[in-house]
Amino acid sequence: MSVSLRHPTPDDVPALVDFVVRNRDHFRTGEPARSEAYYTPAGQADLVAAADRARETGTGLLFLVEEDGVLVGRAQLNSVIRGAFDSASVGYGVDRACTGRGIATAALRLLVGVGFDVLGLHRLQGETLVDNVASQRVLAACGFEHYGTAPDYLRIDGRWRAHELFQRINPGWRPRGA
Repeated sequence: MSVSLRHPTPDDVPALVDFVVRNRDHFRTGEPARSEAYYTPAGQADLVAAADRARETGTGLLFLVEEDGVLVGRAQLNSVIRGAFDSASVGYGVDRACTGRGIATAALRLLVGVGFDVLGLHRLQGETLVDNVASQRVLAACGFEHYGTAPDYLRIDGRWRAHELFQRINPGWRPRGA
């Protein structure tokens, strides 16, 4: 198995539509509510354009997760904040048909490399629903430590849900330009 990350392009829109439609129920229980437009070519084209803007402004990075060149998931660094915080939030999702094979763990390890080695961030955080033990195992396997539980943290599938909070500190962090 060879897992890789790459930025999406407009050419990926058809594959992204297939991915989100096929996994709609799988992701619904762990993501904010999505409009019907999200599941269309226009909605996924908007997602790719928004990812380009976030990359250009340095506020986030969206990646497609591929296994042997086939789209099997997404991973992202969200809410990149520079300055005193120098941090980002991680997110990832793997196609329902590919779960349990180590793809999320491999993708998150690559994402940590981007956050720490490429962007030079000090801290990465991840949040999971309290009952999402599989995602908590992925975070732990990638060196994230549990540091608390946040009640009513995110509105998931239409209702406020508690989340377990994890973080990983970059032991090799240096100020940018140092």
